[in-house]
Amino acid sequence: MIRVLLVDDQPLIRSGFRALLDAEDDIEVVAEAANGAEGLDQARAHLPDIALIDVQMPGMDGIEATRQIAADPALAGTHVVILTNYGLDEYVFHALKAGAAGFLVKDVQPEDFLHAVRVAARGDALLAPSITRRLIDRYVSQPPQRNQSLAHLTNREREAVTLVARGLSNDEIAAGMVISPLTAKTHVNRAMMKLHARDRAQLVVFAYESGLVVPQTSERG
Repeated sequence: MIRVLLVDDQPLIRSGFRALLDAEDDIEVVAEAANGAEGLDQARAHLPDIALIDVQMPGMDGIEATRQIAADPALAGTHVVILTNYGLDEYVFHALKAGAAGFLVKDVQPEDFLHAVRVAARGDALLAPSITRRLIDRYVSQPPQRNQSLAHLTNREREAVTLVARGLSNDEIAAGMVISPLTAKTHVNRAMMKLHARDRAQLVVFAYESGLVVPQTSERG
């Protein structure tokens, strides 16, 4: 059962998402909150698998709530998905660096929304196509920031991180590297440990910031 926390200052938005989630046999909404501070309290009380958090709320916003969830060892198993009306770059970068697993725009189709919750619960990075495009476009105009952590990655780990940044799943990475899915997962997990990345979304940020991935050759979907 996937346990979900809903954090949004608009009751109508929360009720709509809750109706969708509660209709699924494998998903349970365990709590709701109207701002980041309440959301943080509810996360600590219920230890959800997924926290769906609105990026802009009065008081503590979604970015700060994400940062505090990511910094709390007791919430290591909670994956944050940011909900946004816009694909604003500043929010994308701040929230990803704070530890969000990804983003969804609020006008997402119901079936895509439910799929996204399940993807995030597996620990996979979740970036809506429109947000991914903004992410890549932003890094085109920024010079790479060489990171010494790259030196700690093996060639296979670098290759795996590159493929993660292009949006590939472990199965797709395995096919591309001609290895088993388990070995692909091992390469990704070791890279995350060495780079101190909370999840695959932070690997994406690292890949572009470090210059490991050249934006023009990335998938732009």
